[in-house]
Amino acid sequence: MIIVLNNATKQEDVDSFVEKLHSDGLQTHISAGEHTTIIGLVGDTSRLDIGTIQALPFVEDVKRISEPYKAANRKFHPMDTIVDISGKTKIGEGTFSVIAGPCSVETEEQMTEVARDVKASGATLLRGGAFKPRTSPYSFQGLEGRGLELLLLAKKEVGLPVVTEIMDINTLDMFADVDVIQVGARNMQNFNLLKELGKCDKPILLKRGLANTIQEWLMSAEYIMAGGNNNVILCERGIRTFETKTRNTLDISAVPMLKKLTHLPVIVDPSHATGLSWMVPTLAKTAVPAGADGIMVEVHNDPAKAWCDGDQSLDPKQFDDLMKDLKKRVEFEGKKIV
Repeated sequence: MIIVLNNATKQEDVDSFVEKLHSDGLQTHISAGEHTTIIGLVGDTSRLDIGTIQALPFVEDVKRISEPYKAANRKFHPMDTIVDISGKTKIGEGTFSVIAGPCSVETEEQMTEVARDVKASGATLLRGGAFKPRTSPYSFQGLEGRGLELLLLAKKEVGLPVVTEIMDINTLDMFADVDVIQVGARNMQNFNLLKELGKCDKPILLKRGLANTIQEWLMSAEYIMAGGNNNVILCERGIRTFETKTRNTLDISAVPMLKKLTHLPVIVDPSHATGLSWMVPTLAKTAVPAGADGIMVEVHNDPAKAWCDGDQSLDPKQFDDLMKDLKKRVEFEGKKIV
C-alpha cells in the first residue's frame, strides 16, 4: 500500500502518522518529492481501513500495490535511486557508468596492466574475479583470497573503485575494502546470502539468473532491501534460451521494463550475454538508447591467453575504440560517463 500526502502536510503530522503506522506493526518507506510525499507500507495492511486514512486532512490518495516487491517498486519510490560508490562515482540517473576489467584476476602484472588501460580509456569502475563459480569443477576457480589482494593492489595503483563477486557469506569479512559486491547469476536466489548482504552497507550489484523472470529478479533485490540495504544495482547479463549461437541471449527489453517497474539503477553485461568478443561493442552501445545506467565489460591484456572467458574479452585497443564511440552516444542521450 502507498499513501500520498499533499504538499501542505506539516512535518509533525508526517512524524505522528508514521509513528502510528509503526505501532500497527508496519514498515514505512518515505519518498519526499517536490509536490508530494509518498509513504510506502510493507507488512500486513489488510487491517487498515482505507476510508479512515483517506479522511485524514493531509492524505491525498491511498492505493494498494498488487506486486509482491515493495521496497524495489517505483510506485513506492518514484524518483530514481542513485547509488554512491565510496564517494568516488555514482551509478544512476544522469550518469553512464563503465565497469571494466578481466573475468578473473591472474597475476599482479596482468591485473595492474589492465587496470591502467581501462582507466586511461575512461572506465569508472574496475572489475576482477577472485572467486569464480564455474560449471565444471575442473575449470579454474579463481585465486580467491590472493586474487582479492591483487585486485586491491590494482585499486591502489589506479584509484578506481572495484567490483568483485562473492560466493559464500562466510567470506564477507574479506570484502571490507571492496567498493561493490557482486552477486552472480547462479546466486541470484541464494536467499540466505541475500539476507546477509541486506545487513551490510555496501552497494550490491545483483545479476539476473540464467532462467529467471524479471519479477523473480526484483524479488531477489527485495530480499536485500528488506534487510535495510537499499543500494542495489541490477545487471542484465543475458538469459538462457533455445538459441545456441551465443552463450546467452541478451534481453535488452528488460532495461526499459525495469525502468518502468523499479527505481533501482540498471546496467548491462554484454560480455556474458553473448560469450563472443566481436559482438560485445554492438550490444554495449545498444544499452545506451535502451536507457541503461551503464555497462560491465570484460577486458584482458591478452585474451588468447586468459585463464577464464578469453573468447568474450576485449583487448585494451578494442575497449578504447568502444569507449570513444560510447562517449558520443552517451552525450547524445544527455548523460555523461563519470
